[in-house]
Amino acid sequence: MKIRYVLPVALALTSFANAVELHHVIVRKGTDGLDMVPLTISNVGNEALSCNADFAHWYSAGIATVEPGKSARLELWFDPETGTFTILNDKRENLPVERLRCGLSGRAYATRVQITLQRTDAAKGERTVSCVTRQDALVCR
Repeated sequence: MKIRYVLPVALALTSFANAVELHHVIVRKGTDGLDMVPLTISNVGNEALSCNADFAHWYSAGIATVEPGKSARLELWFDPETGTFTILNDKRENLPVERLRCGLSGRAYATRVQITLQRTDAAKGERTVSCVTRQDALVCR
């Protein structure tokens, strides 16, 4: 018997063939119970920056482009109960931030640097980052 017939039959008879049950997900909206923690990204280098946020391991979006000598201010929101930082979308839905990264525009992925967010940033009420290009790499502190 050929493998192309055996494999589908074997899979159909295993417990892995069970259907996935979908559940309704309630998306948190607004800022009730959240603390604003603005993030300022300053570009002190000579190339433009492109910054992205990963909201889930399968979804990311651009959040800022910062020209040389300029700064961008982003509204981040912090949930003190869960320790989660979020960004609001246009529907005011909370998008939990997994990671923030900036890189040099046009090659942002190859030059990306992670911007860390800590509970201490929330306690201070802000996070400020300054980025500069050094030897064709981006350094943000």
